[in-house]
Amino acid sequence: MTVAMNTEADISTFVNTVWADALLVARENNVMQPLVQGFGDLSGLAVRKNAKYGTATFNQITELDDLTSQAFTPSTDQTLTPYEYGAQFFITDSRVETDIWSYRTDAAVELGAAYGQKIDTALVGLFPSFTGGTAGGTSTNMTWATFFAGISRMRRQLIPRPWICVLTPEQYQCLGTAVAPGVTVTNAPAIQDEFASRYWVGAVAGVDIYIDANITAAATVAGGMFNPAAMALDMRRPFRLETERDASRRGLELNVSSVYAYGVWRPQYGVVLLTAGTAPAG
Repeated sequence: MTVAMNTEADISTFVNTVWADALLVARENNVMQPLVQGFGDLSGLAVRKNAKYGTATFNQITELDDLTSQAFTPSTDQTLTPYEYGAQFFITDSRVETDIWSYRTDAAVELGAAYGQKIDTALVGLFPSFTGGTAGGTSTNMTWATFFAGISRMRRQLIPRPWICVLTPEQYQCLGTAVAPGVTVTNAPAIQDEFASRYWVGAVAGVDIYIDANITAAATVAGGMFNPAAMALDMRRPFRLETERDASRRGLELNVSSVYAYGVWRPQYGVVLLTAGTAPAG
């Protein structure tokens, strides 16, 4: 005899789905923008250039020698070319009226986060263009020796302070592992204590340290040690969010645009920290 069994499956088509919040994609904070030379005095699309002078040479002279003039004329060095960038979400009336989430607010937050990531990724992508030297190697993990080699190259290039170091999470993990408590070759208890309690140590040897996951993970990665003048962000029109009603399409456009230029500004003021992109196994 077959016995009727009343199960959840019998009514599944009548049960409403329970939705949690819709989640925004994880993005790195905008690390680089406050760390570089910033310009905000112009609008429009005119390019910005800088120039540099030559250097003077001192020669040995005798009592009767007449000094000879040397050239001291500036020449164009770097150019920043601004472009306009934009993005849009179109939201229909029906979507707004039916949506169970704060779609309008979430869309605006995502546009702002994507804008910040766009700028940050562009700036860290300039590290390989530094001409102040290279520390490390493509097949070697980041070490404190590489970090201090970067400082030596900064000094050798007569790069003025402040000095900033931006690393990938994996590069920084190598440094943290090297001074973790229990590492017998490390004889700096104060530094060990800082890493153990906070992990991120804001400054070492007078160099401010930042971690930026917008440096693309790869077999070989390039961190950077630099003076802020090594790079520039020329903001001509800041982030602008405008809502426009489109009656014929029955919806709203969320329009974002900005005009800016970026690039190396004094490339000799930066050193490339070139290492393997891997980190110690956890």
